[in-house]
Amino acid sequence: MAPIRGSKKRRKIEKKAEGNASASGSSEQEASFVWWLEYSKRINGFQSPLKGLDKFKSVFKISRRTFDYICSLVEEKMVVKTGGFSFTSGKHLSFRDQVAIALRRLSSGDSLMSIGDSCGLHHSTVSQVTWRFVEAMEQKGLQHLQWPSETEMAEIKSKFEKIQGLPNCCGVIDTTHILMCLPSSDPTNNLWLDHMKNHSMVLQAIVDPEMRFRDIVTGWPGKMEDRLIFRSSNFYKLCEEGKRLNGKILELSGGSEIREYIIGDSGYPFLPYLVTPYKGQELPELGSEFNRRHSASHLVAQRALARLKDKWKIIQGVMWRPDKHKLPRIILVCCLLHNIVIDLEDEMQDEIPLLHDHDSGYHQQVCETADMEGEYLRDKLSLYLSGKLPP
Repeated sequence: MAPIRGSKKRRKIEKKAEGNASASGSSEQEASFVWWLEYSKRINGFQSPLKGLDKFKSVFKISRRTFDYICSLVEEKMVVKTGGFSFTSGKHLSFRDQVAIALRRLSSGDSLMSIGDSCGLHHSTVSQVTWRFVEAMEQKGLQHLQWPSETEMAEIKSKFEKIQGLPNCCGVIDTTHILMCLPSSDPTNNLWLDHMKNHSMVLQAIVDPEMRFRDIVTGWPGKMEDRLIFRSSNFYKLCEEGKRLNGKILELSGGSEIREYIIGDSGYPFLPYLVTPYKGQELPELGSEFNRRHSASHLVAQRALARLKDKWKIIQGVMWRPDKHKLPRIILVCCLLHNIVIDLEDEMQDEIPLLHDHDSGYHQQVCETADMEGEYLRDKLSLYLSGKLPP
């Protein structure tokens, strides 16, 4: 994934995005303009070019600049596929038509039939085009979802400390449920019934201060507890092997040290590198203050997941009988698109309310697992935040 703002790699991505439209000269820009006018007339009968351009953002939830960049990512993979697609009128779907249809499907969450009717396509064509786009994004967009480099991590830590003072913090972890409507007549679907009696699939994400996903895990049934999903993840394995959260240690006066860590809610195991809040109602002042700062910092992940579902609505509501083998890949691509919007500083990201109720109706899980080293780290953090442990 592209780095955070100000870094060298990120500037390269921005430069590429800005250069896509001009790389082939004005003729390509004109072709893009003509394509949008034709597309907008086809779906809504727009006549005014100005109105059509304004409508672009409301249709796709992204700017033209971001759309062009996404096209540049997937074009090579999508155009080499054999077999063309056509509208019901018989007119051939261009490459941009295909990207547009796929993005509408992912961002609106509308049914295949609804999108097909509005665009003049058979619903099977909408399904095939969307899947072709998902496959291309999987292969070409993964650079937008990567664990930070050492340089990036230094900036991430600095930004987390500015939020609520947590030093050497590398990320926030949280989970959300993707709901599915599955036929109860099939007994194998009981595997996907969670404790709320919904069929669901879980997405676990580690998020940076700018609500960018840095690591995700998905595909597990919704009834699986957060602690078990985490322990089954490759991220956990890498942490245990010393290949994650094993970077620069923050040295405090008096010889005290604070290692790298992430924070999570009470549903996660308390580990030397995963800090959860203190439990109990009546806590001492140090514990209460730590929990307040912990909770305020944890909002970053909750807002990121809420924004993901709000922007890519295909995973927001209840999905009608999805292919459970394909769904994890669709979720991944939605996460990639979420990050691309952030990486390109798309102005559309600022128009989404920063709500954080991404898992409505689901109750807080509680994990009783505790680690002595983790408790020691949390106590040091509490003292540091209170000013009783000098920097």
